[in-house]
Amino acid sequence: MRINLIKSSDKNAILPILQKVVLSQANSHKGQNGKLLVVGGSSLFHSASIWAAEIASHFVDMVHYCSTIENGGVMLSLKKKFQNGIVIQQKDLPVYIEEDDVVLVGPGMMRGDVKSVFHNLDFLQILNMQKNSESDFTYYFTEYLLSHFLNKKYVLDAGVLQMMDKKWLLQLKEKPILTPHIKEFNTLFGVDLTVNQKESEIIAAISSIAKQYNCILLVKMIDDVITDGNDVYITKGGNSGLTKGGTGDILAGLTASFYSHTDPLISAVISSIILKGAADNLYNQKGTWYNNDDLIDMIPRVLNQIR
Repeated sequence: MRINLIKSSDKNAILPILQKVVLSQANSHKGQNGKLLVVGGSSLFHSASIWAAEIASHFVDMVHYCSTIENGGVMLSLKKKFQNGIVIQQKDLPVYIEEDDVVLVGPGMMRGDVKSVFHNLDFLQILNMQKNSESDFTYYFTEYLLSHFLNKKYVLDAGVLQMMDKKWLLQLKEKPILTPHIKEFNTLFGVDLTVNQKESEIIAAISSIAKQYNCILLVKMIDDVITDGNDVYITKGGNSGLTKGGTGDILAGLTASFYSHTDPLISAVISSIILKGAADNLYNQKGTWYNNDDLIDMIPRVLNQIR
């Protein structure tokens, strides 16, 4: 197992990783630099998926965004909030899942107990489920997604990680990226990561899970741990301003953007580094009193500085 320690302030360590990231090419055409589908949000969590979509709009050619139960008022409101991509209707999701390079699912989706047991539901039945239970919708929509679109590249975040069955990961043909914090990691995999554990024990536990379930894990901690089960990256930097709600959604959107054209492990590593670097820069300007809009604005600047 190879362990790589990278500080967000160490440009010499970051550049070799950045060189592995496929960024937009000068001679490219519309649509060739990535298309991303963001699915998230709920009646309770309105902004999480919009933050993910907003940061993604800086790095891919097209963001398709879908959230919550539709009615005229909701759709109009979403189109006003998110104008850097296309807001799509839920009934059209299968078309865009097929079309787009990566699907990010989970930011702002409802979590809770699954109230009903169903089998062999079709897509429209799953959509209608939201009227009675949004947490049931999260569970059955994720199950449908990961069992019907096996060749898709996924980034799984937030509500999905708290509702899904880990066995669903084993059927996927492309390695998904999962972005849990330590509580979500415990909920999904039944492994408790605590501050009292040695770093070596934490790394071993996360790496074992990544290898067993054939996925990339970006575990959000004070120092993020990112691994495919073989190579391990520890990213250091940032500050307590990153404890605010929504920073994880931004990280997921950034990771999904890079994954549209880049190796999944490298996509997760560079995203963690850039987010921490943006937080470092904002700390110099504002202390920890910055918000998610500040982060979304700073991230492209940090990437440009590193380049």
